[in-house]
Order: sequence, then C-alpha cells, then structure tokens
Amino acid sequence: MPKARLIVKIPFQLLIGLRYVRSRRQIGQDNRFISFISGLSMAGIALGVAALIVVLSVMNGFQKELRSRILGVTSHIEVVGMDGALVDWRQVSAQALKVPQVLAAAPYVQGQVMLNGLNREAGEGPVMPGSGVRGAIIRGIDPQEENTVADFNTHMKFGTLESLQPGSFRIVLGSDLARALGVVVGDRVTVIAPEGVVTPAGVIPRIKSFEVSGVFDFGMYEYDSGLALIDLKDAQVLFRLGQTVTGVRLKVDDPFKAPQIARSIAPVLDEPAYLIDWSRKHANFFRAVQIEKRMMFLILFLIVAVAAFNIVSTLVMAVTDKRGDIAILRTLGASRGSIAMIFMVQGALIGLIGLGLGVAGGVLLALNIDTVVPAIERLFGVHFLSREVYFISDLPSDLQWDDVITISTTAFVLTLLATLYPSLRASRVQPAEALRHE
Repeated sequence: MPKARLIVKIPFQLLIGLRYVRSRRQIGQDNRFISFISGLSMAGIALGVAALIVVLSVMNGFQKELRSRILGVTSHIEVVGMDGALVDWRQVSAQALKVPQVLAAAPYVQGQVMLNGLNREAGEGPVMPGSGVRGAIIRGIDPQEENTVADFNTHMKFGTLESLQPGSFRIVLGSDLARALGVVVGDRVTVIAPEGVVTPAGVIPRIKSFEVSGVFDFGMYEYDSGLALIDLKDAQVLFRLGQTVTGVRLKVDDPFKAPQIARSIAPVLDEPAYLIDWSRKHANFFRAVQIEKRMMFLILFLIVAVAAFNIVSTLVMAVTDKRGDIAILRTLGASRGSIAMIFMVQGALIGLIGLGLGVAGGVLLALNIDTVVPAIERLFGVHFLSREVYFISDLPSDLQWDDVITISTTAFVLTLLATLYPSLRASRVQPAEALRHE
C-alpha cells in the first residue's frame, strides 16, 4: 500500500522572492552591487532599530530612577502653612489621615543654613577647621515618623537616623556634603542660621554646633550635596519656631495619583495651607525627560527611514536586472499582482532580517547596559555621567516591551511602504519589450 505524502503548497511568489534575497551569483558586477546595497539596507535597519530600543530603554530607565530617587527623599504631598508655619500641625495630620488614600504623615521643619565643618585629624587632638563652608537645606524631622513617609534608612551609608534625639544636637549629612565639609561621623559642624539676634552691637547670626551622627547617599547629587537632617525639636530651637512646624509630609497609596489626592485633602483641612504634590515640585525633570525621549525617537527613527528607503534603490536595480525573468513569468501566465508580490516579498524579507537583527541586538544591549557601559568607561578611562553635573551618575535601563513592539511594527510598515514603487514598476514591465533586448 503506497505511503501517504503530505504536500504543502507554497506560493511561488514567496519562493522566487526568497531566491532573489539569497542569490549570490559570482558573475556580474551588477548582481554584486545589488547584494552590497541589500546588505547595507539590512545593516541600516538593524542599527536604527537597535539604537531606538537602547535609547528608549535608557530614557525609561532615567524616568524610573529619577522617580524612585525623588520619592525616596521627598514626600508624595506636602502640607505647608500659608506663612511658612503650621500652628496646629497635629490636627492637620489627623485630618489628612482620614482620607483613605493617605497612608502616613510626618511633621518637618525646614530652612536654609550655612555649614562649617570641624574635624579631628586621625581621630585625635583638638578640633580643627574643616575643608570648607557650604550652604545647605536643613530639615528637622521626627525619625520614627519620617521613616513612614521617606526611605532614608535604606540609603544610610554610616550611622542611623534614630541617632537624632531631642536635645542631642546631632546631624545627618548627605555624602557629598560631608565630603565637601571634610567631616565624618563623630566630627562636628557649625550651623549658622540666617535669621540673626538683634543686639546693641548689631545683628548677630545664630550659631550652633552639631555632632555628625550619620551620612546618607541617595545617588542624587541635589540631595547628597545640599541636604542635612536634624531632630525636629532641635530644629524648632534653632529657628525659634516654638511648637510650630514648617509643614506636614504625607505618603499616599499611589504616588501617580498624588495631584488628585491633594485636591481631595484640601476640603477636610481646617487650617489654611498649601498642598504641593511631588509632581509639581519636580515637574521640570519629568517634562525634560519626556521631551528628550520623543525627540530622540524622531531623530533615531530617521536612521530606520533612510535604511528602509535604501530598499527602494535595491529593488529598482533588482527589477532592472530581472526584466528577462519577469517577461518569462508573464508569458507563463503570472499576473501583474504576482510579479509585484515577488518584489514585495524580497523587500519585506530584507526588512525582516534587518529588523530581527536589530531587535535581538537592541534587547541584549538594553538588558546588559549596566555591564557594557562600565566596561567602556574602564577601557577608555572616561565617565559619561559625572555626579557633579548630573542628578543620576549611572546609566540606567528599563526595557519596555511595548516600545519594542511599537518600534518593530513601525519599522516593518515603513519597509513595506518602501517596496510599493519598485513592485508596481516591476508589474508594469511589458514582456515583448523586455525580451526584445535579451
């Protein structure tokens, strides 16, 4: 009994188009040149797609890293007194916590000061002047309550936040600020408040010595170089606020809904106050990153466009070279649509190969950019993102598959559009005219 055979019918347009793509005849300068242009088109599409995936992943990484670092040190919502002071802040906290989306509240006192470092050389001997004087934002906090609205504990490099106790006059510094002042844990810094004391001899600034009890490092230069923490009651004494505070910091269940939650909190407060959410305080950062992301997409997409339209020249030359083949196929009964489909298949395959290489390379690079970039920096002895210039000193990456799908789809559609003109030109070849010159 004869064995049954499975017969798979493959459209001849696909077979011929695939044959044209992989054709590597060794004779004829025209064929080698067409193959060269075809390879350039594949390489261009691969390069453009890979660059788009990597750049968008890096921009997404910047957004994510910037958001997480900002939310680690700042609050989701701040309730600030109209004149810079909240009198009955306990009632404000209690009223805000009645809103279901509010998870925690913590009071704070904040002001600008000058810091002068005092250190001990080699841990012994008298106290000596430090290496510099720096302006900074000093924030008075309650360590227990602050840990419910911020994330300082996970970023403490030395010491603990709990070392800040009422009357201890201890201070926790950002890592870059401590380095600029030339102090370490156990040293002392002099805090100079701008509001002075009026005396017959004139206005004398308020000066108080604090012991350094900790150092934090958020990896964000703005905070590491310009923020210092002290106990809430010590800050009230320093700034002569009595029992009042600057404001109350709130943590909500969804930081991305902070503007809407802030609007729902305002009606329940008895004391007049400003409500400032984190997106308003740092809106410029995120707008800048979003604009850069869009512009980089448009700029790099031009690489893909140029490479895709190189397919036009490739197919036009292929049509000219295959005029005899087209004429024979037409005489054998192939329709104009079938002829057009052959060259559309050829162009689409060129685009798919380049697209596949680009997606594979871009995804691999985006997933391993934290390894590749440091290797390049060590090789050439450079540092791309200086801590003194940029808020984030490491190159982050957040690969989002939605971006990969969007890039791949757009590049493939552009490739198909590039095949239309040469395919239509091939379909209009007249067999008699083409065979006359063969």
